[in-house]
Amino acid sequence: MIRAALFAALFVLATPAMAAPMWIERQAAPKSELIDPVFAMRDEASAAAVDHAAWTAFLGRYVVAGDDGINRVRYGAVNAEDRVALDGYISALEAIDVGVLRPSEQLAYWINLYNAATVRLILARPGVASIRDLEKPWDTPVATVKARALTLNDIEHGIIRPVFDDARIHYAVNCASIGCPNLATEAFVGARLDVQLNAAAWDFVHHPRGVSIDGDRVILSKIFGWYQQDFGADDAAVLEHIRRFADPGLAAALSGAARIRSYRYDWSLNDAP
Repeated sequence: MIRAALFAALFVLATPAMAAPMWIERQAAPKSELIDPVFAMRDEASAAAVDHAAWTAFLGRYVVAGDDGINRVRYGAVNAEDRVALDGYISALEAIDVGVLRPSEQLAYWINLYNAATVRLILARPGVASIRDLEKPWDTPVATVKARALTLNDIEHGIIRPVFDDARIHYAVNCASIGCPNLATEAFVGARLDVQLNAAAWDFVHHPRGVSIDGDRVILSKIFGWYQQDFGADDAAVLEHIRRFADPGLAAALSGAARIRSYRYDWSLNDAP
């Protein structure tokens, strides 16, 4: 076992538990384009598995599931020992030869690296109200893998999206914002990845910040707009994608929908006071 031993105008949800909305528009999503063929290498027959127990332990201590269905992070409570452990976990991931892993292990690796690096960015700037308050958060190097310094944009748009071509990753990577799908309370792991991704998709589409219906109006997270090419060619295809993960009630509510009326997103930090 390989061990990582140490670890768009915005329509914002109006629920009392949420922080003040951040009326900020992010630029259109970067193009999905492989940054280096080395990151497409894989071993389909590999039995190697990465141990993400350190990340699961961190998440278990600091991620709080809210009554409103939104997971928040107790950034202010992270102690010095766990900051060191988080650094150690990321360093251990950097040391792994990701190219010798099978695809499910690779995808779990990249999702966890992205999420851990994002948390570390926020911890480095205590008191920020939004990840958007950081200077170029998606274009700052956060890890070095295979001797290449990688940014969050590199990991998501230059590796995860082009290599794995799976829209469910948008329910798994977390941008430290209220509007984002939840930061999971456990690490993603190759052996259970398909189940975990399906659960993350189900969770998001059944929460109002993901999908809501007002009469004949379908209102979606802006994620479905930014990354429409990943979900489908047009509104109908995006809605069909959502129906794949909908329970009977939501599926019935969407049955007559053919277009998306508007989008929303809240960039407020997913901070647990």
